Amino acid sequence: MRSHSWPHPSAASTRNPRIPARIAVAGIGVAALFGLAACAAPAGRTGGEADAAAASLDAVNLIAPADPGGGWDQTARAMSQVLTDEELVAQAPVQNIGGAGGTVGLASLANEKDPATLMVTGLVMVGAVETNASDVRIEDMTPIAKLTEEALVLVVPSSSPYKTTEDLVDAIVEEGAAISVTGGSAGGADHILAGMLLTEAGVDAADIPSTLNYIPNSGGGEAVTMLLGNTVQAGISGVGEFVEQIEAGELRALAVSSPEPVDLLPDTPTLVEEGYDVELTNWRGLLAPGGISDADIEALTTLVTEMHDSEGWSATLEEKGWADAFLVGDEFQSFLDGDIAEVTQTLTTIGLVAP
Repeated sequence: MRSHSWPHPSAASTRNPRIPARIAVAGIGVAALFGLAACAAPAGRTGGEADAAAASLDAVNLIAPADPGGGWDQTARAMSQVLTDEELVAQAPVQNIGGAGGTVGLASLANEKDPATLMVTGLVMVGAVETNASDVRIEDMTPIAKLTEEALVLVVPSSSPYKTTEDLVDAIVEEGAAISVTGGSAGGADHILAGMLLTEAGVDAADIPSTLNYIPNSGGGEAVTMLLGNTVQAGISGVGEFVEQIEAGELRALAVSSPEPVDLLPDTPTLVEEGYDVELTNWRGLLAPGGISDADIEALTTLVTEMHDSEGWSATLEEKGWADAFLVGDEFQSFLDGDIAEVTQTLTTIGLVAP
C-alpha cells in the first residue's frame, strides 16, 4: 500500500507489478462474556482474597455483539461450553446483541452495572467504532484478554466463473458496483481486506468507495445465505465461518489472508501466493465494563486464564482452526492500543475513513 507505514517486501512484489500492500494487522472478531456471578470479589479485595473470589464465581453471561452464526457468536458459544464442561462456572448463557459492527453491543456494555460481564471484541469492532463514529469507544471499557487469531478466506459460489483471486479482483476493477462482495460489518476486517486488495490492484483510495460494492452482514449465517442464493458474487469471512460450505463443495475458496496456508484449508493458497502482497489476520478477545474494581478485573482474568489453560479450550482451538493468541493485563492493553492506531490509519489509507 503506497501510503502505509508498515510495508513488508515479499517475492510476490517482484513477480507482480501491483502496489505493495501487505499489512499484518493482528486483530478481530470476539466472544463476549456478559456477567460474573453476584458473588464476584467486592471492591477492595486484593491478592489471595481476589483469587478466592474468582474461585467462587458460579455463573457468567457471555455477550456476542453480533447475530448468530458469525465468529463472535461461535467464540461465545465455544466459551460457554468449555466454561461449563470444565466446571469453571455452573452457567454461562450466551446473549446476542447484534448491529453496527458490534458497537450496539459495546453501547450495551457501557451501561452494564454488573462487573461480572464479559463481551467479545476484536478487529471488526475496532474498525466499526471508527467508521460509525461511535460515541462509545473500546478505550472506555476494561480489556480482559486477547484469545485468538484467525485467517480470513475469500470465497465465491461453486458455480462462479471466477476461478482465481485475480479473476475476481480484475472483475471488480473493471465492472465496479456490478460485482458485490459480502462480509462482516462496514469497516471490519472483511471490509478492510477487500479495500486492501483493490489498493493492491492499483485502485486509488479515493475511488475505492465507488468501486467496491461491499454488502455488510451481521453474522456468518447471513453471508452463507447470500452466497448460496447467488445474490452476491463473493464473500470474505473467517475460515471457520465458511469451511463447512467449502468442504461440501457449495463454495469455492480462492485464497486465505494468512502468511501461510491454514490447516482447515490446506489446498487453498495465500493471497501472497496468488500474487497479492496482502496479509491480514483477525483477532478476538474480551472486554468487561469500564470502571470496575481491580478485584473484579483480577477475578475475570483468573477465570478466563483457567479456561484458556484447560484441555477443553485447546481442543476447541484445534477444531475451529483458531490460533492461540492469549494475552492479558498490560500486554493486552499494549496490543489493543497499537491495534486501534493501526486500524485507524489503515481505514484512512484505503479511503474508508476520512482523513
